[in-house]
Amino acid sequence: MNTTGWIILIVVVVVIIVIAIIALTVGRNRKREADRRRAEEMRESAAQTQLDAREREAKAARAAADAKQAEVDADRLRQEAAQRESAAADARTESEEAMRKADRVDPDVRTDREGNRVDDGRGAADGRGTVDGTGAAPAGTAAGSDTNAAPAAPVDDNARHSARHEAPRFDDGSNRSVR
Repeated sequence: MNTTGWIILIVVVVVIIVIAIIALTVGRNRKREADRRRAEEMRESAAQTQLDAREREAKAARAAADAKQAEVDADRLRQEAAQRESAAADARTESEEAMRKADRVDPDVRTDREGNRVDDGRGAADGRGTVDGTGAAPAGTAAGSDTNAAPAAPVDDNARHSARHEAPRFDDGSNRSVR
């Protein structure tokens, strides 16, 4: 081969090497750019996942707060129910005490020392088989028991009969007698 052939061969080899280097550089740059885009997408996906996780945590915190509030409300309602039950029991006790006081004052109703009604063996005052008209057995007797049986506690009639001849007493709720 002559010198021109060698020069052409060297130029062709150099051109091929330059083209290979350019191709490798361009390929490497394209790969880097693709890697950058893929990394950016991964970062965006991770940021979205983190945002979703925060949102789930906030929802869980809200649900926990709602559950805690429901517990507080339930406790408050339980306390309110207990107070109302207590008030109802107090009202029932006051009502029963007022009935006992009325029975003690009423000359037609026989009572024991505590003011509870006692069946006097004559039958019911209201025609329903009971002294108080509720259909329940009188205090101190069992339902369906013999109405002619002796009272459970002795009755002190002397105090009641002597009270009939005194001036009437009025209950003003202050637990003292007014004449």
